[in-house]
Amino acid sequence: MSQNLKDLTSLSALTLGKMIKEKEISVKEAVSAQLDVIRQRDSAYHSYITILEEEAIARAAAVQKQLDAGELMDSPLAGVPMAVKDNICTRDIKTTCASKILYNFIPTYDATVIERLKKSGAVIIGKTNMDEFAMGSTTETSYFGDTKNPWNTAHVPGGSSGGSAAAVSAEEAFYALGSDTGGSIRQPASYCGVTGIKPTYGTVSRYGLIAYASSLDQIGPLGRNVSDCVAALEVISGHDAKDSTSVNTQSYSYLQALTEDVKGMRIGIPKGYFEAGLDAEVKESILNAAQVLKSKGATVEEFDLDAVDFAVSSYYVIACAEASSNLSRFDGVKYGYRTPHFDGLQDVYKNSRSEGFGNEVKHRMMIGAFVLSSGYYDAFYNKALKVRALINQGFQKAFEKYDIILGPTAPQTAPGLGESLSDPLKMYLSDIYTVSVNLSGLPAISLPCGVDKKGLPIGIQFIGKHFGEKDIIRAAYSLEQSIGYARPSLQSSATGKEV
Repeated sequence: MSQNLKDLTSLSALTLGKMIKEKEISVKEAVSAQLDVIRQRDSAYHSYITILEEEAIARAAAVQKQLDAGELMDSPLAGVPMAVKDNICTRDIKTTCASKILYNFIPTYDATVIERLKKSGAVIIGKTNMDEFAMGSTTETSYFGDTKNPWNTAHVPGGSSGGSAAAVSAEEAFYALGSDTGGSIRQPASYCGVTGIKPTYGTVSRYGLIAYASSLDQIGPLGRNVSDCVAALEVISGHDAKDSTSVNTQSYSYLQALTEDVKGMRIGIPKGYFEAGLDAEVKESILNAAQVLKSKGATVEEFDLDAVDFAVSSYYVIACAEASSNLSRFDGVKYGYRTPHFDGLQDVYKNSRSEGFGNEVKHRMMIGAFVLSSGYYDAFYNKALKVRALINQGFQKAFEKYDIILGPTAPQTAPGLGESLSDPLKMYLSDIYTVSVNLSGLPAISLPCGVDKKGLPIGIQFIGKHFGEKDIIRAAYSLEQSIGYARPSLQSSATGKEV
C-alpha cells in the first residue's frame, strides 16, 4: 500500500466522504486501503469478529456506480468504510453477540439502522468484537477473545462496544455503530480516546438490535471527532414503525448544531461526581475543560443531583431482570448453538444454555431471575423501578436550571487487562457516571479531554435533556475545537513497530 493510501485511513470520515464526491479517490481505493490497515493491525487489537473483505469490495463498486450516476450527493458519508457492533443484525452476515450460543447465527434481515446506512451509501467493513450479549465493561467476556486498547495493548478498550471503539481509535474504521445499555458507547469511547454518542431513548430504532435490556438499550455512533459522530447519528435517527418505542419524528437535523457558540449556555456540574472514587488526573482534566467552556461564555456551576448515588444498584437490578427475560429465547431449538449431548427436550434447553452462555451472562441471568421471583420482586425489582423514577425526577429538576450537565465519563482511565474481571464490583462501578443516563432515557456524548501520566486518554461527558442532542453537540464541538484530537501510537501486528 502506498504511503498516501495509508495516510488516507487517518482522515476523518467527513473528509474522506468529501474526497470521494470530488473524485480525488474512488470508493474502491478507500475500502482497499482500509482493508489493508485491518490486515496489518487487527491481530494486535482484535477489534473485529468478522471482516467482510469480498462484501465490502462488491459494495464499494455498487456505491461508486451510484455516485457516478449523480446519486448520494447529499449523503456526506457515502462510500466511507465503517464498522458495526456484532449485536446488530446484518442480512446474510454472521451476527454472534460475541457468544458461543450464536456463533453461527446469520440473520435473514437488516436492522433498521443498517437499512438506513446502506441507503446513505455506507460501506460496512466488518462486525466488531464486544462483551458477550453486551454484558461487561471491558470487552473481555467475548467468546472470541478479548480486544485490546490501541493506546496501550496491556489495557482494556472498555465495553461493551470495545471492538467498535478500538476499531475507530486504531484507524481500522472511519466510524462505527455501538449499543449503549449503561454506558457501553461512552465508556469505551473514553478509554480509547474517541467520541461516542448515546441518543435520547426512542430517537434511533432498536429493530434488529439483539436485546440485552430493552428499556435501556440504544444504538449510537462512535467516531474520531464530534462531526463524524453527528453525521452518522443524523443518518440512523428517525421514526421506525417496526419499533414500538420509536419516537414519531421523521428526522433530526443534528449537523446544524456543529457550532462553537456556547455563550450563555448554562452548564451544571453535580457535586457528587467529584467525590471519593474519582481519579485525581481525571478530575483535573474535567475541571480544566469546564474552564475552557466558561472562558467561551458559558455559565458553569456546581449543584446537587438527587438520587444518582443509587443509580448503579438500580441499574443492575433492572438490566439483569430484563436480560433474564430477553435471553430466554436462546434455547438451542430455533437457531444458534445446540448441544450434541441430550436426552429429551429438557436436556436440549439445559445443556445448550449451559454450554452456550459464558459466565458473566449466566451471572446476570441468575440475578435477573432472582429479583423477579415471587418472594423478592417487591424487595428488589419494584424498589429499583421506584429509584429509577426518582433519578429521572432529579434530572428533570436539574434541567429546569441547566441546559446540559457536565461530568466525567468514567472514574479512571482504562484499567489493565484482567483487572476488572478479577474484581466484578470494580467493573460494575466503572459505569457509575453513565448508567443514570440510560435509566432516564437521556442523550449524552463522551469525547476526549486529556491524557493521564500513563499516556491513556480521559473522557468528558455532556448530558442533555430529552431530545436535547443539539445542546450537547454544541458544547462538545466547542470544546473539541479548543483542545483538538490526539491520536494513539499504533502498532503493526506483523512487526510490533509503530506505523
